[in-house]
Amino acid sequence: MQFAVIVLAAVAATSSSASQLAMQPRAPDFLPNETASKVVTVTTNEHSAQAGLVVLTEAVAVKETGPKKTVARFGEVYAFAPSFIAVHRDEPTAITFWNLQLDDEHDFMLVDPDLAVMMKVKLPALRKTSYVFTFHREGLFNFYCTMHQPEMSGQILVLPPTAH
Repeated sequence: MQFAVIVLAAVAATSSSASQLAMQPRAPDFLPNETASKVVTVTTNEHSAQAGLVVLTEAVAVKETGPKKTVARFGEVYAFAPSFIAVHRDEPTAITFWNLQLDDEHDFMLVDPDLAVMMKVKLPALRKTSYVFTFHREGLFNFYCTMHQPEMSGQILVLPPTAH
């Protein structure tokens, strides 16, 4: 199994759907239900993964470390790194989220190309949280931290299966 640590200081572009997420009440955590599992299955069994990567939560500008003028103008800014991931359809891929912040929780919400919410899970402070994603449909899937919108967003591109 291959694991890659990719650190990018990229912040996803603002979208109207991302802005709306910050205004919605916080829903409880959940993994894909029976209907959503036809599009993506998500497990915690890392042994089933054929590939893997690490996604970090980055504090781009926070009150503890400034810069003060940036925080005053924009508030605290966080990002997922990387904010863009490419995987292959039907290839179980372990994604380990490292929440590097001491005192800030994040979450991960995955939506399908039609913007239907597939899953939402907490990413507790100073903790690694791993899931194995197996996408059964190709396309572009968006993900968000609903607590830190619109900046903390990203995309997963699901490509055709690899040729063996």
